[in-house]
Formats: sequence, C-alpha cells, structure tokens
Amino acid sequence: MLYVIGTPIGNLSDLSKRAVETLSSVDIVFAEDTRTALNLLNSQGIKKPCKSYYKDNEKTASESIIACLLNGNNVALISEAGMPCISDPGAVVIKKIIQKGLPFEIIQGPTALIHGLIASGFSGGSFYFHGFLPHKEKEKIKEIKTLLNIKAPVIFYESPYRVKETLNILLDYFHAPIAVTREATKVYEETIFIISKEDIENITVKGEFVITVNNSLEDINETNNSLSLNYDHIIKELLSENISSKDILKMMKTLGMKRNEAYNLINKLSM
Repeated sequence: MLYVIGTPIGNLSDLSKRAVETLSSVDIVFAEDTRTALNLLNSQGIKKPCKSYYKDNEKTASESIIACLLNGNNVALISEAGMPCISDPGAVVIKKIIQKGLPFEIIQGPTALIHGLIASGFSGGSFYFHGFLPHKEKEKIKEIKTLLNIKAPVIFYESPYRVKETLNILLDYFHAPIAVTREATKVYEETIFIISKEDIENITVKGEFVITVNNSLEDINETNNSLSLNYDHIIKELLSENISSKDILKMMKTLGMKRNEAYNLINKLSM
C-alpha cells in the first residue's frame, strides 16, 4: 500500500497521530527532501530508510515506488512540507498507481493555501489555487492576465527571492488589499495587507509566502458600493488642485482602483 502523508508546514505539533502511526508502520519512505524527512522521523523516534522523490526524478522514482509495492512493501510518500501533489511532487506516481489499479491511501495534513485563505478574511466560498507563477517577468504577467476573469479569491505561493516583484505586478492587475501570509504556523507568522507599492517595500523578506488576491465579484461590488465612490469626480477635483498624476494614481490605488484603470482614467481626464 502507498500512503500519501501530509506533514507540518512549520509547526511540528501539527503532525497528526495517524501520520505518526503510518510512518512507523511502513517499510520505506520516499521524500521530496530526505534530510527534512530524516529530521521529522527522528523527532518521533522512527527509523526508516528514505529515498528521494522530487520534481527532477519523479518518473524514475515512481517506478521504484511501484516496484516496492509489487514486492509487498508498504510505502510512504511525503513532501518537504505540506501535502504531496499540492505544488509539490506526487502526481506522477499517483497517476501510475491508478492506471495499474494499485491501492493507495491519503493521510491528511496541513496545507499552506488553506491557511492563507482563512488568514486573508476573504470570501470563504469558491476560490482558485494557482500555486507558483513563472520566474520570468513577462511570462508572469502573461499568466496573471489569464486569471483576471476568475471572480473568486486567487491564491499563489511565492519564494522570498521573488515575492516583491510578484506583489508589484499583482497590485497592477488586482484590487487592493492583497493578503500576504508568511511563516505560516511558525513563531513569527504574520499576515499583512498590501494596499500600495510602499507596503511591499516594508515586508520582511523571509520564509515562504502565501499571497491571496480578492477577485470575488461580490466583495469587489460590495466594497465599491459601500464607499459610493465616484472616481471621475474625485480625479477631476484632484487635478483641479494641481496635484500630480503620480500622486493621484497612488491615491486611487489606495481607494481600491486597479492601477491600469486609474492610470487610463487620469490620462483621459487630464486632456
């Protein structure tokens, strides 16, 4: 039997009793990061052989798992943190196992995306999980544009090396505020809400990030209606006071306008 096991995303106390019992009973553990896996097993007094199962060796490692199962072994599959298959390796072997009609069992564990969604306070109905965006800026922007028609909260994962760039781009295309959760379940966990470019510069660039944008049509309409904003009137008044277009753009972003919409409206009314 293959056991797909969720592991803590930061707080070791989140490892379930069922996960510990299952890890204790299997013959071998396949892990995204064997060093992290051994630390986890040692913390529970579990001694099991570990083999690698990561993105670049999924195909060959999947064959090794299948071979173990056919030889009558019980196998555990774990990610470095969280649930396998959720922005982590695992889908390749699951697909092969289904095709071969072999049994597998899922041992639930923490997932950062749900943690981030709850921490955002955005709509708890439907949502869309996108995971990681491309590394290159042009590809990232192209992918973000395909998500604009999803009228629900959209959740991303991001590394500390690219989080500021990603937030700057997201702020150009989605309504503020953008919820940013870092170090989920850890001692220094925090969720902050990004409204302006200045907010992005002030974030602590450490740990893994969950970014949630609120593209829910209901919430956007509710915000706009409750504020009863007449953007045309506000911009005209600001322009009449000789306030620079750059400063007006910042103000309109703070009021919830998308950057591109505000930019185009300011240019239109400036003529």
